Amino acid sequence: METHALSLLLIALATPLLLPPGPGLRQPVAGAEYSTKTDPDYEFGDYRGKWCIDDHGFVYNIGEVYFPSATACPCTCTVDGPVCVRPRCPRIHPRCTRIRFKACCPVCEAMARVCVYGGKTYRPLEEFRLSRCERCRCEANREVYCSISDCPAPHCVNPTYEPNHCCPICKTGPNCFAGN
Repeated sequence: METHALSLLLIALATPLLLPPGPGLRQPVAGAEYSTKTDPDYEFGDYRGKWCIDDHGFVYNIGEVYFPSATACPCTCTVDGPVCVRPRCPRIHPRCTRIRFKACCPVCEAMARVCVYGGKTYRPLEEFRLSRCERCRCEANREVYCSISDCPAPHCVNPTYEPNHCCPICKTGPNCFAGN
């Protein structure tokens, strides 16, 4: 039984070599690795200067604007070929945590649920100081609002500034000075 199966396999493999080439088969050209003849159904003439073809094989006329792919910027078909220009894209917000590149311009898909100010991260409703006179707060809408302390005029001649205090203080209490 095994001998019969082996004989059938050899006949199946050798048969194409014994048949003359038919209309769908080509003889290799002597001295060349590939035939230089082409099938007229697959032959494309020189289309440059007449139209443009995108990556999917769609044809566009001269002057027509098209998008070569879902992530590409618009292109205009010209005599010299497609000219693709990236438009001015809106800036991505600094708190953006996920950017989608599925269109000509990148789009922010997710914003951080924190405030970023001066390179530091703060939780919503967290308060912080930038200096001894400037207080800031990370609001629930993730915006930072800062305020500068209003200092009343000191009622002394030589007010002093203490560490961790914004406004000058009169160490010896109020005393007279010019203008009062």
